Amino acid sequence: MSLHHKLYRIFRSYLFWRVVRAFVTILIVMTLTFFILRLMPGNPIDLYIINLMTSGGLSYEEARNRALAMFRINLTRPLYEQYFEYVSNVFRGDLGHSIVSIGTPVIKIIAEFLPWTIFSVGIALIISFLLGIFIGTFMAYRRGSKIDSVLISLFSILSAIPNYIIGLLFIVILGAQLKIVPFTMLRGAYSPYIKPGFTVEFIADIFLHAAFPILVYVLTTIGSWALTMRGSVISVLGEDYVLVAKVRGLPERRIMWTYVGRNAILPLFTNLAISIGFIFGGSTLVEFVFVYRGIGYRLWEAISARDYPVAQGIFLIVTAAVVIANLIADLIYAILDPRVRIQ
Repeated sequence: MSLHHKLYRIFRSYLFWRVVRAFVTILIVMTLTFFILRLMPGNPIDLYIINLMTSGGLSYEEARNRALAMFRINLTRPLYEQYFEYVSNVFRGDLGHSIVSIGTPVIKIIAEFLPWTIFSVGIALIISFLLGIFIGTFMAYRRGSKIDSVLISLFSILSAIPNYIIGLLFIVILGAQLKIVPFTMLRGAYSPYIKPGFTVEFIADIFLHAAFPILVYVLTTIGSWALTMRGSVISVLGEDYVLVAKVRGLPERRIMWTYVGRNAILPLFTNLAISIGFIFGGSTLVEFVFVYRGIGYRLWEAISARDYPVAQGIFLIVTAAVVIANLIADLIYAILDPRVRIQ
């Protein structure tokens, strides 16, 4: 058997077990989400039944039958029956219908809110990643200097502060105290009086509404990219091929980007693949603070209203995104370093 064929079989086995592990992880998280949501106190159907009985004068049975017919879900059935029905529906591509927004498919709700989260957090991820690379490279070449120490301290502090805390500080200081930014006018993904479309006015408006969520994401993530890049560049600077390039008299700029930058940035690409998965789940509290109507804000609403199908659907999308991103990162790392395929 040729070496190429052996490597192909090893990589195929590596890919197979990673896919199996990803599937099992999604199934476990989906199961935990299903049962944890139902262990939370409160039930939207029971609340609706009580409201019908008090305001409409209906008996319990009449109110219950009307609620079950309206909500398309029967929470009085045994939990295991509800679970197996939910799993079978998911495998058929049916995430169910919202309990609160009666008759609205969960997939439609996700399709409505998800693009705004991808837009805001995606732009922030690109900005913080690129800035982190340049700043981290600069810090590595100025290691030990005063500005390097200041930036390390600053980025360490920013990375340690939860993103929603920074969002609240913006609202309190810039909005309530200084009254510089009218945050009440920036709620939602865009202004209701502007017609959606591919126009300069609409595009400028959605950027305006997403400006502070993007700023918060950048401030809380740029530090990790910069510090990681700094460590990676310092490690590469000690390699023999960099010393040889300096001995050959190559320009410092060429050494920085051709020899150092290209090799130092490789470990960050695997982290970038993982970070892309967290786009879908890392925005809940920030979107709630700024009332930015993305998937995180909708998840908060669903949990608060005990809208089980919507919360389950969003958690499933978030889990799948993170797991698939980790799988892609594993594959990228296996391609960059074949030694991991045999582990």
